[in-house]
Amino acid sequence: MPVVGVGIDVCEIERFAAALRRTPGLRARLFTPDEAGRGDASLAARFAAKEALAKALGAPAGLEWQDAEVVSESSGRPRLEVRGTVAAACAALGVASLHVSLSHDAGVASAVVVLES
Repeated sequence: MPVVGVGIDVCEIERFAAALRRTPGLRARLFTPDEAGRGDASLAARFAAKEALAKALGAPAGLEWQDAEVVSESSGRPRLEVRGTVAAACAALGVASLHVSLSHDAGVASAVVVLES
C-alpha cells in the first residue's frame, strides 16, 4: 500500500499538563470522554498523535479534535479511530489504513502517524 502521509509531533508532558490545569475546558475540547480520564503522559502522547495525524493529512482547516480518538487494543497497542471531519479528510486523500505509534520518556511525549491508501 502506498504511503499517503506521515506526521510526527512531540509534546512536553509537564507543560501540557499545566495547560490542562490552567484552562479547564481544554481537556473536553481536545479529548473524547474515554481519553479524558487518562494521566498526563498518556494525554500528552494522545495530543501529539492528533497533531501528527493532522500533519499527515496536510493540516486541512476544519478538523475537530474529538473526531480523532486514540484507543488502546487489549494488547495495549494504540489505534486511531476517525469520524466526522477527520474521516472526511482521510477519504479525500484515499486513506485506507492508519498507523500510530506513541512514546513518552524523559518528560516528552511523542507520536508518529503513517497513512496508507
